[in-house]
Amino acid sequence: MSLTNQKHLFDLPEGITYLNIASQSPSFKSVEEAGIKTVKEKSKPYIITASRYFDPIVKLKKLFAQLVKADDYNRIACIPSVSYGLSTVANNIKLNEGDEILLIEEQFPSNYYVWERLANKYKATIKIAKQPNTTENKGKLWNENILNAISNKTAVIAMGNIHWANGTLFNLKAIREKATVHNSLFIIDGSQSVGALPFSVEELQPDALICAGYKWLFGPYGCAYGYFGSYFDNGIPLEENWSNRLNSENLSGLTNYQTEYKPLANRYCVGEHGSFIYTEMQIAALTQLLKWNPVEIQEYCLSITSDFIKKLREVGCIIEEDEFRAKHLFGIQLPNHVNIESIKNRLQQEQIFVSYRGNYVRISCHLFNTKEDFDKLTKCFLSEIQ
Repeated sequence: MSLTNQKHLFDLPEGITYLNIASQSPSFKSVEEAGIKTVKEKSKPYIITASRYFDPIVKLKKLFAQLVKADDYNRIACIPSVSYGLSTVANNIKLNEGDEILLIEEQFPSNYYVWERLANKYKATIKIAKQPNTTENKGKLWNENILNAISNKTAVIAMGNIHWANGTLFNLKAIREKATVHNSLFIIDGSQSVGALPFSVEELQPDALICAGYKWLFGPYGCAYGYFGSYFDNGIPLEENWSNRLNSENLSGLTNYQTEYKPLANRYCVGEHGSFIYTEMQIAALTQLLKWNPVEIQEYCLSITSDFIKKLREVGCIIEEDEFRAKHLFGIQLPNHVNIESIKNRLQQEQIFVSYRGNYVRISCHLFNTKEDFDKLTKCFLSEIQ
């Protein structure tokens, strides 16, 4: 059964057209309720038991593991941000002089600076897989550029499932296969895809997957997730957090200092990751998200955007071809004669919220949006372009 509009699960006012989930998601009502409930719980700290710092974390990790099809929740770490997760990854990679780190052109800054530092540390090289200077077959050619850039020198490949600004879809399965041939680490930023696009750790076998929690995973700002593969099983965390050590649940024995961490990725959790306020909000978010099928989310987003995209292409706007773009997030390049400030002012007047990233007007939608939202958006664009 196909998904239908789910706006009733959100507290979005009538008259607001929100097409900017790629920047910040609205909360489910259930997430808001979980947050309010646990904020009130903090007002009565005498009712907070030791188990509150541990049991919900296990539940949360199991939910995220289920979402990304990872078979062991102990490979999931609760972290505060993508930059924290990527820094953890880079902190545990050793390179040789002359090794290459492969990135895609115009990658999000948090997924660039960390690799620049690592390259400088080991006198390695950043190699950029550039996007083709063409409007036809751009996604296809860009994927070919990425695959052609992988060689015996490639030590690390770090990228997203889609391009964060224009929605270009990358063939992670083919990239994983070539990375394996060349013994390259494959680090995926799932921030703009996991939750809205199908993703399987079992199929893609990433060495690490890092995801922001406040976009397509509907959690609060300041939460993120990391999956760490076997390469990182014995790594060094960024900080020494008491709760990541073996037997830390025994609060009366904390000064019996432990040399061992909890198994696998538990060592990489941020300090105070047991925050019951954030944890309960994240649990509520993932519980709802797992009721949906990412394939059906893509189908729904395609159904409400198709007419809009067709009409914009007819007046000279450039949008990645359907086969090589995500349906929940895509960028629009405007014709040269169009005044972008005029577009911004018109959308602001109509209370339509989008993003502006580089040369793109970025549109990101979900199940709370409707075809009528895009009919309204179409009128705004056409009035400024024609």
